Amino acid sequence: MKIVSLVPSITEALFDLGPTEHEVVGRTKFCIHPKDKVKNVTIIGGTKNIHIEKIKALQPDLILANKEENIKEQVEALMNNFKVTVTNIETIEDNYYLLKNLGKLLGKEERAQLFNLKIYDILNQAQLDTPVKAAYLIWRNPYMTIGSDTFIHKILTEIGFENIFKDKTRYPVITTEDLTEADVIMLSSEPFPFKEKHIDELKAFYPDKKIMIVDGEAFSWYGTHIAKCEHYFKKLLAEIHSLHI
Repeated sequence: MKIVSLVPSITEALFDLGPTEHEVVGRTKFCIHPKDKVKNVTIIGGTKNIHIEKIKALQPDLILANKEENIKEQVEALMNNFKVTVTNIETIEDNYYLLKNLGKLLGKEERAQLFNLKIYDILNQAQLDTPVKAAYLIWRNPYMTIGSDTFIHKILTEIGFENIFKDKTRYPVITTEDLTEADVIMLSSEPFPFKEKHIDELKAFYPDKKIMIVDGEAFSWYGTHIAKCEHYFKKLLAEIHSLHI
């Protein structure tokens, strides 16, 4: 079976479940994991600017897309010629079924189940004793955060944070003043590449708050990625525990 993946985290999950480069024949330029495997796979553009002609040349049996990460019109154009499965991952349960279905597709059901069990195990173990109010920023100029109907929100909540923007949906634009309630301000490493200088910017407003860069992949990459974040989450929560918030 020849598969084209239009979603970075799904590309990673496919390779983790065990197909070869001969099965995953196309990927986006943002599909960077696993590095040693994806380097041999044809790039068919970005997640938002797919080169349809390149995909046609690959003649895939299946294209895997995502409702949020890909452009609807581009995905619909592909549907005219190919079998396309569109995923929509907002919860841990959605992720469970994503891996279950990928396992079934590749004949790797047992391997998929092991990843699912590992993910539940990690999320059950990585827990704050009491909820810590957090703001998770994904963009700058303007600042953007995450609402309650996002995968990031679900991961935050699972490990014991309270999203101060849980009454919002999707990715609302906010101001610096809106961050007053947060005990911790998290600056994600992606999609905007927040750096130390951006911590300093916010420290000018909130000198007493904990402001930190967090690994965006650990919070936003669904599929198998969370199964690799056990040490990251433990380290992060240990740092939060030490603040005595």
